[in-house]
Amino acid sequence: MPRFESSVVVDVPVRVAYDQWTQFEEFPRFMEGVEQVVQRDEKTLHWTAEIAGQRKEWTAEITDQTPDTRVAWKSVSGDENAGAVLFESLDGGRTRITLKLDADPQGVIETIGANAGFLEGRVNGDLQRFKEFVESRGVPTGAWRGEIHGDEVIEG
Repeated sequence: MPRFESSVVVDVPVRVAYDQWTQFEEFPRFMEGVEQVVQRDEKTLHWTAEIAGQRKEWTAEITDQTPDTRVAWKSVSGDENAGAVLFESLDGGRTRITLKLDADPQGVIETIGANAGFLEGRVNGDLQRFKEFVESRGVPTGAWRGEIHGDEVIEG
């Protein structure tokens, strides 16, 4: 399964960046091709997206969520993918966000696209659009300060 990693520095404090990232249903506002994310409960997200010209749906489960530090997930149905987003507080109220993504391309078109850097380009673009989105607002659209560690969910 190919791994992609990309980082961006956003000019907001780590709490603002993290809190905005936890608003999963807002992802279509800055993630190219993502049509909808429905948060079914604290751990479960249903995704609908267009990838390589094909509509895809999958369900992902959050496996680890630690405020201001990390959100990790894995798919539990549909296309196989997993990853983590790491948040690092920097001087001057800035935050480094690093996205690590493992995705298993399906079929010839997706495999060619992955080999040509399509997914990596999309990830980079999504991070840049997130940067513009969160910096333009200055405050998150919401927040969830709970924690998830495996099957344990701790309300925030």
